[in-house]
Amino acid sequence: MEPLHFLTLGELASRFERRAISPLEVTQHMLERIDALDGTLHSYVTVLPESALEEARKAEVEIGRGGWRGPLHGIPVAVKDLCATKDVRTTSGTRVYRDWLPDHDACVIEKLRAAGAVLLGKLAMTEGASSEHHPDVVPPLNPWDVGRWTGVSSSGSGVATAAGLCFAALGSDTGGSIRCPSACCGLVGLKPTYGLISCYGVFPLAPSLDHVGPMTRSTVDAAHMLQSLAGYDARDPASLRGPVPDYLGSIEDGIRGVRIGIDESYIRPGTDPEVLDALLRALDVLSDRGAVVVEFTMPALDEVLEDFSNLSYPESVLSHASTYPERADEYGPALRAQLDAGAEVSGVVHARAVLRRRRFSAELSTCFDHVDLIACPGFQTPAPPLSALPHQVDDPCWQDLIKFTAPYDYSGSPTLSVPSGFSSGGLPLSLQLVARHREESLLLRAGHAFEAATDWHRCHPPEPSG
Repeated sequence: MEPLHFLTLGELASRFERRAISPLEVTQHMLERIDALDGTLHSYVTVLPESALEEARKAEVEIGRGGWRGPLHGIPVAVKDLCATKDVRTTSGTRVYRDWLPDHDACVIEKLRAAGAVLLGKLAMTEGASSEHHPDVVPPLNPWDVGRWTGVSSSGSGVATAAGLCFAALGSDTGGSIRCPSACCGLVGLKPTYGLISCYGVFPLAPSLDHVGPMTRSTVDAAHMLQSLAGYDARDPASLRGPVPDYLGSIEDGIRGVRIGIDESYIRPGTDPEVLDALLRALDVLSDRGAVVVEFTMPALDEVLEDFSNLSYPESVLSHASTYPERADEYGPALRAQLDAGAEVSGVVHARAVLRRRRFSAELSTCFDHVDLIACPGFQTPAPPLSALPHQVDDPCWQDLIKFTAPYDYSGSPTLSVPSGFSSGGLPLSLQLVARHREESLLLRAGHAFEAATDWHRCHPPEPSG
């Protein structure tokens, strides 16, 4: 049997409904586990034992009286520390905001509270959601191998969820920071359609690219989270109007006849052979479940990948305008270099990047005239050694790291990353699926169909020493 801390949201909710265990017992168990293990893993910035226990008691009473709110009711979760939490410090991984106590909750926090979730705490992240952690911050460690990358910037979200220190987490994604940590830590990561989940109250990196989404241990859990988080919010100018589908209602419908596109000239160059083999085996599994694998041509990416800094860096300058350069001495070298570089991007260069982004997004949209989903790796290698990561913001290696993720931030397309196997060194591998805008239901159906035929999502890292 699965240990308590690795149960899915549905399994835990079922036990709550049957009174087999209480939210208070589970929350206490998770707090004790965090206390015992997170001194090694460093996934949390702030743990909230008093308020978490109070929320768990409230959920226990409500469920006991028949007031069950849904699958997140009484479930202990955690959020990336750029989601504003009223009267609870929200650091965004920085020293500048190390003591900031917001006077409001982010929309996603409001929605988690409305669903009855128990907030265990705030999770570590890179500085301002950029490429590196602030030098004063002890970075989270990958529970599969502490010498390997966790995948920025939602590093704490990936580590805590994989290690069983929360049942689900929220991450954010501007160039890949839901999917890279999910791939490196062996999780399901869902980057929704741009605007489907409100970013109100979420500290921005590059607002035209920023997404918020769930990181979980199964596709069904991601669907539960999305169901509670999606929906229009007038406070976010990018928020999408329209009804929220019943994501759980269709998740068992299967994928017979679904066309999954693959472009080998896109997925092969620079991709680790073990990642590629796992991807091709995953496509065989999906084909056995009734999907039709077809060839298509991915739009050209060279210019688009080169444009990432010219798109995102100027926006990050605006995001930090109230504190940078006035308080530059409190910034770490990576984010400082990013902001300085962003300030130097000319209007012409930025305009060209915007136009290229629009062209790429239009070309990608036409691909879905011929396919229903696009398949590619979640990340092109197993989690790389920490020593191999680039440290300069202008290092071309960053283009390789975001090859399979950033294009879908440009286009705002929904993507799902799911565990697809392990390397010979015992590191998680990942399959990524991409869909048309607002077709999260199809993504979740495909991810669930894959999980129904495999057990990769049921694999957990070794227990860390406390």
